[in-house]
Amino acid sequence: MISNHRELIYFDNAATSWPKPPGVAVAMTDFIHKIGANPGRSGHRLAVDSSRVVYAAREAVARLFNSPDPLRVVFGGNVTEVLNLSLRGLLRSGNHVITTSMEHNSVMRPLRALTRQGVELTVVPCSPAGLLNPEDIQAAIRHNTVLITVNHASNVVGTLLPVADISQIARAHDLLLLVDAAQTAGAYPINIQTDGIDLLAFTGHKSLYGPMGTGGLVFGERVDPDWIEPLKRGGTGSRSEREEQPDFLPDKFESGTQNAVGLAGLEAGIHWVLDQGEETIRSHELGLLRQLMEGLLEIAGVTVYGSLDANLQTATLSFTLDGMSPSEVGLRLDEDYGVLCRVGLHCAPAAHKTIGTFPVGTVRFGLGAFNTDEEIQIGIKAVQQLALEVK
Repeated sequence: MISNHRELIYFDNAATSWPKPPGVAVAMTDFIHKIGANPGRSGHRLAVDSSRVVYAAREAVARLFNSPDPLRVVFGGNVTEVLNLSLRGLLRSGNHVITTSMEHNSVMRPLRALTRQGVELTVVPCSPAGLLNPEDIQAAIRHNTVLITVNHASNVVGTLLPVADISQIARAHDLLLLVDAAQTAGAYPINIQTDGIDLLAFTGHKSLYGPMGTGGLVFGERVDPDWIEPLKRGGTGSRSEREEQPDFLPDKFESGTQNAVGLAGLEAGIHWVLDQGEETIRSHELGLLRQLMEGLLEIAGVTVYGSLDANLQTATLSFTLDGMSPSEVGLRLDEDYGVLCRVGLHCAPAAHKTIGTFPVGTVRFGLGAFNTDEEIQIGIKAVQQLALEVK
């Protein structure tokens, strides 16, 4: 890994990764200074160059997730947008959908809204460690079930859900599987073909090390785009003679001017991940997580949540400190020790109810590829010092 010497210790990678690989800023700056044109909207050379940048980003996404067709990669502003596209575009009144109690509000809120429009919802409970028994998914299937939607890993405790096992259940019942990979894309190997994922929602600004304002949806081979209604309609640069939305991928779901400069940065971020190797990044982050977990578990008054097994989660760890609220812990870590983290409910109240930390929440350390062993030890010592204050 590339070491990063700086005064602040950044443990908020589960929200957005920082710093970015140097090539990300270079790619975005080059686009602004050398291209700058609108992709797909004109025939001149700069517009063509801009379209090539966007297509190169599609190819990078397809390569990372082993999608055979880059045109089945649809870009959006973030994972929330494409999750809304998937859920609101696919589900109809009378349909039944299954999800879990560890989901982010980017899934829960659209689903709750859809229940007011006649969609039926089952939330399968996970264990207090955030673990899911696939048999509980099987038991929840009804005659009108059309979709199973799960996160690949919890943004609260990092617990990985058994996507491949869930996929087997989905395919046995001819159901679609939508996976929210916000926390795993780039940090954990994903292969939409061997994992049996029908719709893969990802964001660019976390472990793909791209900029904010980038994300997308990868359509698996079983999904017909005709099944899904667009979230928005408008100019696509194609079929401009018609006032009806194009019906083919990716144009059907990509109305309006794209964030081409952001996609230039996303491509650079993905290529950095590919060059480093997902397994190398995973190994590095697991080493950091094990140190952090072991260190925090030894501190009296600290409760660590989740599986307590680094192999079963991403490099995200949540904890609380007896006698001090998560918000106060986060403030003190920032102001006194320069350790930056996130506190509270992390936009996932259902997950906190599952692990028993609602409504106060937890302190969350989200580790990334640029964190170091030294930073982990500083973070542990900072929590130790706070724990001594409340003894």
